Amino acid sequence: MKMIADALSDQPADQAGIRLFGVEALRPFLEPNGAVGKLAARKMKGPPQAVRAILFDKTPSTNWSLAWHQDRVIAVENRIEVAGFGPWSRKHGALHVAPPFEVLARMITLRLHLDPVPETNAPLLIAPGSHTRGRIAEHDVPAVVRECGVVACLAAAGDAWLYSTPILHASEAAAVPAHRRVLQVDFAVDPLPGGLQWLGV
Repeated sequence: MKMIADALSDQPADQAGIRLFGVEALRPFLEPNGAVGKLAARKMKGPPQAVRAILFDKTPSTNWSLAWHQDRVIAVENRIEVAGFGPWSRKHGALHVAPPFEVLARMITLRLHLDPVPETNAPLLIAPGSHTRGRIAEHDVPAVVRECGVVACLAAAGDAWLYSTPILHASEAAAVPAHRRVLQVDFAVDPLPGGLQWLGV
């Protein structure tokens, strides 16, 4: 755990979310036999590839909230027009595209907690089973959350939560703000079609 925290120690402070690219010290942990990658491997049919990573932190100065939503885009190396992929966007300098839902449905998101996350420190909220509903229209999100219910993903430092990438999730501001560092990694097994390439970590 300390080794992973050390690998991320030079990332900028006081930012809500930092997308991680080219962090060489982190990559060994994300390999299929690495400390983080092997957790994803248990839930995937084939060797997992880390295709996106974000470091989140909530502090008294960055105590943000996030409304209920599905993650709907992936990071790729290059723009190639492929049927079913789009629209395109650029976030933090990286090219992103919305893929067909089937791509997202085969992905796993892992959240490794570097700090304790009790009820007061803004745990991730998920709507169990919502990942089976396909792409959910924004106006239908409140009803789906009511139907599926809400679970708070409490965690001790070193705990990991894994969930299907398109699950509905949200995050409230911390009631008692403290560091809440979370390494979030998206894993995929399948290559992308038409020459598209995962950007990776």
